[in-house]
Formats: sequence, structure tokens, C-alpha cells
Amino acid sequence: MSEPAKIVLRARGLKKVYGSGHAAVSVLGGVDVELAAGERVAVVGASGSGKSTLLHLLGGLDEPTEGSVEVMGQDLMRVNQAARGVWRNLHIGFIYQFHHLLAEFSALENVAMPLLIRRVPRDEAEDRARTVLQEMGLGHRLTHSPGELSGGERQRAAVARALVTSPACVLADEPTGNLDRQTAEKVFHAMLEASTQRGTGFVIVTHDPQLAARADRILALEDGRLAD
Repeated sequence: MSEPAKIVLRARGLKKVYGSGHAAVSVLGGVDVELAAGERVAVVGASGSGKSTLLHLLGGLDEPTEGSVEVMGQDLMRVNQAARGVWRNLHIGFIYQFHHLLAEFSALENVAMPLLIRRVPRDEAEDRARTVLQEMGLGHRLTHSPGELSGGERQRAAVARALVTSPACVLADEPTGNLDRQTAEKVFHAMLEASTQRGTGFVIVTHDPQLAARADRILALEDGRLAD
């Protein structure tokens, strides 16, 4: 019997309330979620249901009102902001609906950036960035700036940037929301391939039921709670 996959991300009892007193608004009302290495989990829900808030909490970009988030065994709320940032750089990748590539840098330089921030030598950082870009089908676009790339190419470069640090998990917020159906399929396929080849876990917020159906699990966020 094979051993169960390692849990790379675990959240328990996540609650998020904005404001206080009569003005208090509860967005998450007690969310539990686990992500195993290499697992693809899609999170769906109505607009305004708290999907982005959930990703921000899972990534340590925001703090819950109650509850805990563990990434690779470390409770993110039990360390200071600086240590949390270091841990995030080591173990978490982020992909957003907008690519957020830096216009003045090439695709290769953009993807190498997280490693350079980690003080990896430039040659090594660019070698690793080149490898991931080639995996994303962008080996012929290394020196192109974001303005010279198509929408799908820019988003695949953003996926490469999230993967270049070999994170345990990637949190993706509507990563194909700006793309047409055919391009969205290509980007989503690239993410699934990366999960299989690299053992990276993905939590993917999406409004697209066809893409969500290709994940290993679908979690619906409704009334501040998650359900399979």
C-alpha cells in the first residue's frame, strides 16, 4: 500500500471578520482545508463569497480573525512578518488574474526575480528560470518583454514565475479569468502538467466550471464555509 501524500498546506477554523460591532461583516465563518503534495484543488463560489480572502489567508498575506494556517508544518501566524515573508518565498507561489510582470524586464528576468530576491546567484537564477519557461512552451520568448507577449504567453510566464522557486504549493486567483477559452485551456493545462511533474500542490480559485472539473477536488465556498 502506498503512503498517503504529504500535506503541504493545512488550515483550521479560519474565520475572517471585517469591522466590529454593528458594522462587523463576517466573510469566512470557520474554514478547514488541506492540500497534499501534487494535489489540484479548485475553489468555486459566487462573486463576493470570500474566495480571494481565503487565498490571502492561506498565503499569509492577511491574518485571520481566528484559526490557523500551516505551510510545510509552520504555523504562519506564530512568526513575525519578516519570517513569514521568508517562509512564503520558500514554499508558496502566487498567480493572479493579472500577470503583474514588470514591463521593463524580459520574460527571463521576470521569472528569475523571486530567486534573485532570495539572493540566488544570477547565472543560477536565470538557468532555473530558462528551464521553467521552456516547460511552459516559452523557450523562444525568453528575451521578449511583457508587451511583446500575447495574453496567454504573459500568463504562462506568470505561472513560470510562481514555479521557479519549486514551491510546495501555488495559490492561483482566477488565473485564466482574462483569457479566451482556448488560451485559458492552454494555461490551465500548463498548471496541471506542472503539478504532475513537480509535485506542486495547487489551490485554484476559478469561476469556470469546465476548468474546475479538471481539478482533483472542487470545494464550494458558500455562506463563509467550504464544502466538497
